[in-house]
Amino acid sequence: MKSTFKITALVVAFAGFALGAKAQTSSTTKSTSSNGVILSVGVDAGIPTGKLNDSYDWNLGGSVQADIPVVQHQLFVTVNAGYNNFFGKSNIAGSGLDATNIQLLPVKAGLKFFPVSNFYIQGEAGAAFALNKSDLGFNNSAAFLYAPQIGVQFPLTGKSYIDAGVRYEATTKFNSNIDDSKVNFIGLRVAYAFDTK
Repeated sequence: MKSTFKITALVVAFAGFALGAKAQTSSTTKSTSSNGVILSVGVDAGIPTGKLNDSYDWNLGGSVQADIPVVQHQLFVTVNAGYNNFFGKSNIAGSGLDATNIQLLPVKAGLKFFPVSNFYIQGEAGAAFALNKSDLGFNNSAAFLYAPQIGVQFPLTGKSYIDAGVRYEATTKFNSNIDDSKVNFIGLRVAYAFDTK
């Protein structure tokens, strides 16, 4: 119930961002008016889902991303790298045990498509590297990850934007013997983006 409330709050917040962007966008404004690469630096936060939610409350991190134009104003190839820390719960289910934080370095690439001005659909895949593998008892240093996302780019002055997106990110198992060693979450990324051209 607690997780459902958190997820609902994230979705409502994103909907507010989207409506605000639509209200402030004129019909002549293009959010992706760039002919060059768009770079962004952002803050990532999320709520673990599935079995991960039993031992972890939330995650926080940051990422950098490059959007490389393929079809002007519509389609971009994305390359993204970042850091995520999943904060472990104390005294899990009254056991007296504390969960060790999970520290991941995700590296992804994918596509970002603008079906209408300012609104995008993005899909990425790559690898998540466990930075504290031995502390967690993982037998794999990396796991495959995928991340579908929807978002909005809010135009600012000149060739800069605020890029806000909601995504679901999931990995395969970090420990091949434990089914519950997947890291899955619903996250929000808010970034400052700028055109390099």
